[in-house]
Amino acid sequence: MGYRELHRTVKLRLGVGFCQRFMDIMLVPLMVIHFSGLYGPALAGLMTLGTAVVAIGGTLAGGHLADVHGRRPILLLGELGGVLCFAGLALVNSPLGGSGVLTYVLYLGAAGCAAIALPAGEAMIADVSTPENRTTVYTLKYWSINVAFMLGSLTGGFLYTGFFFHLLLAGVAVNLGIFLVTWLAVGETAPSGTAGGLGAMLTGYVSVARDQIFLRLVLAALLVRAIEVQISTYIAVRLSSDFTPQPLLDAGPWHLTVDGVNTLGILRAVNTALVVCLGLFAARLFGRLTEERRLVVGIALFTAGYVVWAVSGDVWVLIGAAVVVTVGELMNAPVKQTLLANLVPASDRTKYMAAYGLAIRLGLVVGSVCVSLGSVLPSWGMAALYVVFGATAVQLYRSLFRELRHRTPELEGARSGD
Repeated sequence: MGYRELHRTVKLRLGVGFCQRFMDIMLVPLMVIHFSGLYGPALAGLMTLGTAVVAIGGTLAGGHLADVHGRRPILLLGELGGVLCFAGLALVNSPLGGSGVLTYVLYLGAAGCAAIALPAGEAMIADVSTPENRTTVYTLKYWSINVAFMLGSLTGGFLYTGFFFHLLLAGVAVNLGIFLVTWLAVGETAPSGTAGGLGAMLTGYVSVARDQIFLRLVLAALLVRAIEVQISTYIAVRLSSDFTPQPLLDAGPWHLTVDGVNTLGILRAVNTALVVCLGLFAARLFGRLTEERRLVVGIALFTAGYVVWAVSGDVWVLIGAAVVVTVGELMNAPVKQTLLANLVPASDRTKYMAAYGLAIRLGLVVGSVCVSLGSVLPSWGMAALYVVFGATAVQLYRSLFRELRHRTPELEGARSGD
């Protein structure tokens, strides 16, 4: 199935997701830089932590509210809140005057509103897609997010100096456009529930935490995420400290020598560029593979690339591994999202989406721990740890596909038994 045959709501949510990711990548690093300039790096770090806490609370609340009141009202609430918060941010950072405290309060509000809307938006895509087209949908979503990442990083980096106020105005315009699209063109995709209140929310999330199938899914995704963040944690540290400068290009009059930090940037650039160039062709490239085989082979390639990144000191070997990592990523990333949408019960879908998103954040914690482990383990020891993570994830995902095969199409989205 091609893009034109997808449900209109899917197309709109993909477009909205691109805009949201673009603004997020463009502004979030700049806000950290802004607060660091106002209050110093130490306090800016605590302020960033506060933002993360607000986002976690907003995600949990949004996941519950969207199951109780329906997807659309919660989307509209979160998106309207985003418009108002960005309007306030632009006002307090306008040439008329500025306030660091109000900027932070409004930024917290914007982060909270975005978090409230996120589970409903994710659930909407799952609501109106089908088991047959979900891999296509999530491939397009994965590709568009990477394009947004690339464009947002470039835009924010070049326009921060001297154009901060204008970037905030752009945030107002984009958020207003997103709200209007939802209000005018997106309908409800799931009926509202009946239970509400804090007690019902806690009960709902306790039920999610007891779901053994979902816990396996979360653990598998967390292990893959723990490998993925190594490029920003242990591997970044290793390259910056242990990498010997070497020539990347030595041909005639062209000479280019790179150090570890340069190499890290090259690896990121190769990964992003390949995703952008090949992402839309993933269905053709891997279409003959079953989803299970695609996920298993993808995780194996992805893990193998990270193993090479953990031990190699040759720049061209590292770049070759970046290609392997990207191919593995293109194979497994959309299928993981498809499996999530197929396994969680439709009646509590946003709760599950919210819990899944928060659990994956634990991968960042594992990444931080690996930096400490890397100070006492040799590089081959870290590589062996990646193999354990990848192999365990593969076994967990294979068990989940066996669970999925036991279900009938009529029971899609419901539990057939833990």
